[in-house]
Amino acid sequence: MPAVPDSGPKALTEAAIHDFAVAWYVALDRHVPLAETLGFLHPELEFGVPEDTFRGHDGFARWYAAVTKRFFDEVHTVTKVEPDLSGPADGPVTVRVFVNWQARIWNPPADRSEWLGFDADQTWTVVAGPNGPLIRSYAVNALDPMPGSGSL
Repeated sequence: MPAVPDSGPKALTEAAIHDFAVAWYVALDRHVPLAETLGFLHPELEFGVPEDTFRGHDGFARWYAAVTKRFFDEVHTVTKVEPDLSGPADGPVTVRVFVNWQARIWNPPADRSEWLGFDADQTWTVVAGPNGPLIRSYAVNALDPMPGSGSL
């Protein structure tokens, strides 16, 4: 059977972006291999988190190596995904993402791990890739602790 020609980037729809956001957080929760996470990210990524801004796949790799060693039992729950689809079908699309993040952290030499819980408000820019959305920029607008949460 002949190969199906690549039809180019996939359209960015509300459903595709929502499913993509959920899949992204499942990958982060599972601490999947770096190569798998890079499949979600545009090579010219700008990744802004409270501790710093990381650029490109190499910058993201440094961040990912640090957080996968620091946080465990992570659960991200996407509570809202709001894409602005007023532009071209292949993007870029600005997306507000609201996610609840809970995890455990151990800060040596503490005798026990500590629970963390935060509600995050983020703004992403996604572009169409050959298999669906890709994150081009990622910014944490607010990270609000839940009652009883430890601090970062």
